[in-house]
Amino acid sequence: MDTGIDKDYKSWIIEVKSKIRAAQMKAGLAVNAVVIEFYWNLGKMIVEKHTAWGTKFIEQLSKDLQAEFPDMKGLSTSNLKYCRSFYLFYEPAIGQQLVGQLQESDKQPAEISQQLVGQLKQIPWGHNILIFTKSINIPVAQFYIEQTLINAWGRETLALQIKSQLYERQGKSISNFKNTLPEPMSDLAQQTLKDPYNFDFVGMTSQMKERDLENQLVKHLSKFLLELGKGFAFVGQQYHIEIANQDYYIDLLFYHIKLKCYVVIELKNTKFMPEYTGKINFYLSAVDTLLKQADDKPSIGILLCRDKNNIEAEFALRDIGKPIGVSEFSFTEILPEELKSSLPTIEELEEEFKNLSNRANDI
Repeated sequence: MDTGIDKDYKSWIIEVKSKIRAAQMKAGLAVNAVVIEFYWNLGKMIVEKHTAWGTKFIEQLSKDLQAEFPDMKGLSTSNLKYCRSFYLFYEPAIGQQLVGQLQESDKQPAEISQQLVGQLKQIPWGHNILIFTKSINIPVAQFYIEQTLINAWGRETLALQIKSQLYERQGKSISNFKNTLPEPMSDLAQQTLKDPYNFDFVGMTSQMKERDLENQLVKHLSKFLLELGKGFAFVGQQYHIEIANQDYYIDLLFYHIKLKCYVVIELKNTKFMPEYTGKINFYLSAVDTLLKQADDKPSIGILLCRDKNNIEAEFALRDIGKPIGVSEFSFTEILPEELKSSLPTIEELEEEFKNLSNRANDI
């Protein structure tokens, strides 16, 4: 092939491949939308006959449908029951009951309903089942639907986020963002924080130091980034800065791509103390002076402690000029080696149990 043609062909084939991928994605979304709509209508039909026939007819319906459509998936008794639950859960959102649940929204009920229907059709059926079976109401379900779409979560990740009660933790950190950041950045920054942060993927003892926790978080960086949320890019651990010929080290430094700012994270494996805010405020001043570019937004600090008093944290942040959030964190606590060695082994426990049984039989 001629060199000029070869170069043009390579550019052209890239464009063709891109269009094919876009078409495949569009076709996949279209198929998924049809499946979700079918399950909705099927659930509605089952609900309408429930009063007259009860729920036992679902088993017979499953047998009849599978006999007629042996190669079709989704006709099992359990899935038909899911279809029924799916319709019952979201039906109020299509009617007027949603108005009372979402009074804070500036959208009209028709807009909310249309948006919700569109979102449901974009999520695979397995994701939908997880959401409507694990959510206590429609606003909670909508939160997980939107987060799934924004973050492109797989089913396992979605299940993990629901189990960790992300809805209850999102945006709950104590912060001074309202006073230190302009709108809408203050609201966006607040929503990036959680309280508490769940570090169950880390195994430590309560006696370990902050550096041990820090090393564990970096070791499990992908899980740590998942817990932090979308947009965090890791910059460094024990990030070195020099001020007045003195060396300082930031525990963990990130850059938030959406907020367009540096994020300083300080770890304290103790209860919150007001003086901790002074140190992180110092680091934020240093980062804003030494690292922040002209188009970057003000740097944000996140102080993570084992425990905190919310009123105390609010007072500590009240007159600080830099944006700082204070949250708790939790992790899986493991037994120290010296305590492990003092505990009986499985074999010893089994032997003691046998002895107890023998004594009982002798009585």
